[in-house]
Amino acid sequence: MNLAEVQRRIQNAKDLDFGTIFNQSIELFKKTWVNGLVVMLLNIVLAIPIMMIVYIPLLMLGLADTYTSTYDSYGSYNSYSQPELSPIAIIVMFTLYIFAMIAMSAIGMGLKAGFYRICKLKDLEQMGREDYFYFFKKPYLVKTIQLGLAYVGITLVAALLCFLPLIYVLVPLTYMFVVYAFNPDKSVSEIIKLSFDLGNKKWLLTFGLMIVSGFLAGIIGMLMCFVGIYVTMSFTFLPPYLIYKDVVGFEDENEIPQIEEHTRF
Repeated sequence: MNLAEVQRRIQNAKDLDFGTIFNQSIELFKKTWVNGLVVMLLNIVLAIPIMMIVYIPLLMLGLADTYTSTYDSYGSYNSYSQPELSPIAIIVMFTLYIFAMIAMSAIGMGLKAGFYRICKLKDLEQMGREDYFYFFKKPYLVKTIQLGLAYVGITLVAALLCFLPLIYVLVPLTYMFVVYAFNPDKSVSEIIKLSFDLGNKKWLLTFGLMIVSGFLAGIIGMLMCFVGIYVTMSFTFLPPYLIYKDVVGFEDENEIPQIEEHTRF
């Protein structure tokens, strides 16, 4: 499906019913909650080495600065000295923080897009492999990183402009995962454009569903001793998928394109 066709479908989209989408989300959640839990756990597991890469150097820099600031030039302990971070330490901390944000965003982008492909399999009762790492494979890895970088960049710019722009962009950014999942052949700019087109067209409906589904997932998760939030969180991912399905649809309802068997990470 080319860019013009997707845009035409978005512009000519019919009105969707809030209750219908919400009920469909509940039914789909019954089929995909295990997959959603796996995605949440994979996010945590993959985040651990990134956090280690970031925090171990920061810890070493902190210890070094504390030592050099509390001992005078003669090696005597000075209890009145206050530790100060050197300019190099500040630059390293900032660089590592940006790296962590981009890495976590790319991981989230790939896993969530893979989850939406699995949602399609479950929803349409298709046969296929539940590949959580589909978008980390060679044909898509660079694009996944680029989209993760774009996600962080748009979020930071919106946050710097003030609180209201950030609320606005949250809806289009939510569709970035869905659009990427089912249009991986399109360029990064096209994926972002389609995400904002769909987000603008169905902004109020999507925002309302995000609030209600997030509140419901949070309440039920807390009732399950807080750990249950990892089980219920994926419920908030489902309304954007169902809206995309009703508005744009899928080019081939019987098949999800598969990467050739010889492809490797």
